[in-house]
Amino acid sequence: MTSEMTASFRSDLFAGKHVILTGATSGIGLEIARGFAELGAEVTATGSSAAKIGGLTGEPADIRFEQLDVRDRAAVKAFCARQSRCDVLVNGAGIARGGAEWDEDIWLDTMDVNLNSQFRLAIGLHDRLAEAKGSIINIASMLSFMADPGVPAYTASKTGVLGLTRALAHKWGREGIRVNAVAPGYHQTDMTKPIWSVPFGNKAVADRTAVGRWGTTHDLVGPCLFLASPAAAYVTGMCLEVDGGFASGNPLEA
Repeated sequence: MTSEMTASFRSDLFAGKHVILTGATSGIGLEIARGFAELGAEVTATGSSAAKIGGLTGEPADIRFEQLDVRDRAAVKAFCARQSRCDVLVNGAGIARGGAEWDEDIWLDTMDVNLNSQFRLAIGLHDRLAEAKGSIINIASMLSFMADPGVPAYTASKTGVLGLTRALAHKWGREGIRVNAVAPGYHQTDMTKPIWSVPFGNKAVADRTAVGRWGTTHDLVGPCLFLASPAAAYVTGMCLEVDGGFASGNPLEA
């Protein structure tokens, strides 16, 4: 399926490039990693779980998986120092803790993973990105524009991602570094399974979405490839919403 999403791009588009992704050992992040690898990139995909990484088999040889806790400042600093090149950084690490996010410790932890880590990786890889005239893609969310009181830290952190994206774009634009965000909507992942796995939730989302269906992890691949490509050379400080038209729909419509 990923091949269908990369077919519109030249097969060697990212040949010789090094793409680093966080939160890329499952779901959306892993699918994006596969997309870059299919177009010739050398990919470093990080995740926090050694067990999950150990269970990954049959993935493209061009993807190297590495354990990284993006909350660990020393570990992130060491990881960045080891990188001799970075053409594209995709900040995809993210968590949601439901109603538990009203607890301050869980709030702070969620903010650290979802927002602070994006700043942390960008700062750590700045020099490599500047050398490559590279690109950063921050993973935001439709909750960057909407509110969900069930996940206050997730909502706040993903809103903050947009501010960080714009600030970095203007801070580093003259160095040739472009910084954009992608905002997924309702995509079928483990995080959204409690909704799409039950008939009412599945139908409610599909009915409001303009295209009449849930998104898949594959639907995020093409937008990220575009934003990292020369075709988007004059695009920076922007957020591309990939939600099938959900956010623009009318919630009162039957």
